[in-house]
Amino acid sequence: MEWIDVHAHLDKLEEGVEVSILNAKAAGVKRIITIGTAPDDFEIVLDIAHKYFPEVYCTLGVHPHDGVSYTAQVGEFISRHVADPVVVAVGEIGLDYYYEQSPRAEQKEAFRAQLKIAQSSGMPVQIHTRDADEDTVEILKEFKGTVGGIIHCFTGTELLAQQCLDLGYNISISGVVTFKNAESLRAIVKSIPLDRLHVETDSPFLAPVPMRGRKNTPANVVHTAAFVAQLKGVTEKELAEQTRLNALQVFPKIKWDF
Repeated sequence: MEWIDVHAHLDKLEEGVEVSILNAKAAGVKRIITIGTAPDDFEIVLDIAHKYFPEVYCTLGVHPHDGVSYTAQVGEFISRHVADPVVVAVGEIGLDYYYEQSPRAEQKEAFRAQLKIAQSSGMPVQIHTRDADEDTVEILKEFKGTVGGIIHCFTGTELLAQQCLDLGYNISISGVVTFKNAESLRAIVKSIPLDRLHVETDSPFLAPVPMRGRKNTPANVVHTAAFVAQLKGVTEKELAEQTRLNALQVFPKIKWDF
């Protein structure tokens, strides 16, 4: 079986990038998308992706926590680099009203500006949303039919899942689905069409059971995948094949040896 971790933060892993990639390969993780979250890490994730291409790709985007750091110059940098073969999406972008590390107005401004970059460049997006369902959906509606991508690390409501699916977005599931208190999320995963589903680690965060309590790594996507396959009533091999096809559809720049 061959997997893709559609969302990881390789630049933040204690074990180091090279060790993480080697361990992931040994576990059957063939491709990793490492995520840009702020202007300070753009060059870092680009360097990682270029060094380990085609096993590693990256995104460029300003996370809602860093919404105040979004400027026209930052947008110009993203716009210039989305054509790079290693850059597969604009992200991680969105809204976070749980931590609210940036004011909501700045979050929404950065979110819209980056969706416009995705729209004009034909790039997919990776979206973060937490406790901001209504505003997230309303902003995504402004770009309906012109921007697509994934809702990463989905932990929202059934209504949010359906609204995002209706808007054309796929849904990515992290190790949270394995947590003891995630019954509502497990019910939602059962209802997500298999051809709209992805698995991810969001490493170094949210390590799945049985790795709970440790720093997460891309190799652990296999544990989340095994759990999701059981929820969906499919084999791990079937899930691996379908999530690979889903990722290649959403992120067409990714190269894969068939």
